[in-house]
Amino acid sequence: MTVIAFVIGVLVLVVGLAVSIALHELGHLVPAKKFGVHVGQYMIGFGPTLWSRRRGETEYGFKAIPLGGYISMSGMYPPSPAAAERGGRAGGGLFATMVQDARAANAETMTDVAEDRLFYRLPVYKRIIIMLGGPLMNLLLALVLFTIMLSGIGVQTATTTIAGVSECLVSGASAQSECTADDPAAPAAAAGILPGDVLVSVDGVPVETFAEASQIIQDSPGETLPVVIERDGETRTLQVTPALTEREIVDADGQVTTAEVGMVGMTARSEYVPQPIWAGAEMTVDSVQRVAGVIVQLPVRVYDTAVALFTGGERDPDGPLSVVGAGRIAGEVAAIDAPVLNRVSGLLGLLASLNLALFVFNLVPLLPLDGGHVAVALWDGLKRLVAKIFRRPPPRPVDTARLVPATFAVVVLMIGMGGILILADVFNPISVFG
Repeated sequence: MTVIAFVIGVLVLVVGLAVSIALHELGHLVPAKKFGVHVGQYMIGFGPTLWSRRRGETEYGFKAIPLGGYISMSGMYPPSPAAAERGGRAGGGLFATMVQDARAANAETMTDVAEDRLFYRLPVYKRIIIMLGGPLMNLLLALVLFTIMLSGIGVQTATTTIAGVSECLVSGASAQSECTADDPAAPAAAAGILPGDVLVSVDGVPVETFAEASQIIQDSPGETLPVVIERDGETRTLQVTPALTEREIVDADGQVTTAEVGMVGMTARSEYVPQPIWAGAEMTVDSVQRVAGVIVQLPVRVYDTAVALFTGGERDPDGPLSVVGAGRIAGEVAAIDAPVLNRVSGLLGLLASLNLALFVFNLVPLLPLDGGHVAVALWDGLKRLVAKIFRRPPPRPVDTARLVPATFAVVVLMIGMGGILILADVFNPISVFG
């Protein structure tokens, strides 16, 4: 692999991930402003600010650690009258101090902001729309990328145009690579099939793909088949008798076996065939299901990754990756010895998969993830509904600040799992090309 191509692949991944994060936060920002919420900051990254510019009431910028982003909305936590009456820092140790600090930071965001512009004052459905806006942007971006990959570029498919015809027939189970004087002529060559011919039908069955023609040939060893081809704008009928030969077959468990099938000794020209416009949506749905399965088992899979890291075992190729591992794979895809379209298609698929991972992961109903905020809003709505049914006074908003210790625990867990994955991707990486 060339170093320059590898670096380009990594840069494409980094830029693509930055765009994905920016669009995710834009998915929160647009509905928040539409509903009148005061948004103080729109930031890509965490840590020290590298660059920022204020437009209106919102500061837009980039921070030093490009592993996420956020928007700062006023009134994410409702005020606590009980805490305000006590004044000062709360007693009770670390967790109580964390809650009080969160309340203090939240109070700063509400300074000089009208009550109706605070996030917690919004109706439940508006809060849910704002919090789901980010993940839905990632889902939409994945859909667009998959559609470009499948319908814009297409899927590399063996067409009915013949690319090459073997001089002799060599068993697929043999290590022989060159013809000898004792080898029989390949049935395709003996029948007069030439490179550039286009298969029209085999044994009276019209064929639209090389796979369809191959299946008929494999199922008919020793039988003479009429094969209609198109050459120089004219159709011709040739008689081909597939020879009985052995072929290696790999089953679902990776076991290699041999089977006796018919073979004529010709190969097809591969071309990119655009898929129907809905193919991208179908792949998106299928991929969401697979990614969701990984996310649900994430702690177990990270544990397995840690075991493989410290024991030197082989990692699950379908297991989770860090941004380091994703960058490595992007570099390998860009540097592989293949046509440019193959590499572009591979990078599009990788970026689409990363966006699906962002979509599913952010729906986990734990704070500080978007799904956690949705869960809080739904609980708040349920409380209000119950109060309305039983004709009770409206309850106070859910005191989200009290969940800060649990949020902290989730953040620590995420950092720990991320650190394990980064170490594994550095010292025991997954390689898509072996």
